[in-house]
Amino acid sequence: MPGDLRLDTPEVTDGAALWRIARDSKTLDLNSSYSYLLWCRDFAGTSVIARDADGEAVGFITGYIRPERPQTLLVWQVAVDASQRGRGLAAAMLDGLAERVAKEHGLRSLETTISPDNIPSQRLFTSFAQRHDADLAREVLFSAEQFPDGGHEPEVLYRIGPLPY
Repeated sequence: MPGDLRLDTPEVTDGAALWRIARDSKTLDLNSSYSYLLWCRDFAGTSVIARDADGEAVGFITGYIRPERPQTLLVWQVAVDASQRGRGLAAAMLDGLAERVAKEHGLRSLETTISPDNIPSQRLFTSFAQRHDADLAREVLFSAEQFPDGGHEPEVLYRIGPLPY
């Protein structure tokens, strides 16, 4: 974790900052501002926010426990403010979130989806699996044809586990 930053649990008041960071990333599918507010209310325990020395949000990961797989954390979005990129913040947030969720929910595996053109996310989750000596399996979860708005790449499911917690 970069020394001048800290990890925290998001609060509803952080919803606007999460929306802004996601919007400014220019790579994430931007959800409605309302959804980020709800996420910070209903899924705060399975999400993480990084704050700078002034308490401002500079990165986040949203996630949830899969209802039919209660020891699996699905990571929904990972975003780092442009001012903090290249410092290892995404990896630090992912490690911190996984450790917290493991303690609170008995985490055994992690899932995420990544589009084929998102090389940084592929590297992030591949290196996470390597750091935790966990298996990594990939398969297409949603094909491009399944997206109703067209122009969307397939979403590849990354399954990582078992985790050593």
